[in-house]
Amino acid sequence: QVQLVESGGGSVQAGGSLRLSCTASGSVLSRALMRWYRQAPGKQRELVASITGGGYTNYAYSVKGRFTISRDNDKNTVYLQMNSLKPEDTAVYYCNLWRPDSWGQGTQVTVSS
Repeated sequence: QVQLVESGGGSVQAGGSLRLSCTASGSVLSRALMRWYRQAPGKQRELVASITGGGYTNYAYSVKGRFTISRDNDKNTVYLQMNSLKPEDTAVYYCNLWRPDSWGQGTQVTVSS
């Protein structure tokens, strides 16, 4: 069994920054694939960024150049540095791990105009 705990969400004004963290515990390998998703009210959950155990990254077009995903394999932790935030970034952000497929409870990010 794997547990994921996110932190770092909050409320910021447009143009501001936040850093999200997610730490995995339990029966998880240190090189597991880790991802960040987000879900806004009334919308489907979408993939924001992913990072492999070897550090290879992918980003959604909407956040490319503004967000950076990174990881610390020794700590089983993944980070999402979010800069130049926009109101459309407002959502609940979830970390996800594979494998096993595991989800955190989510952390709210609110960006005001």
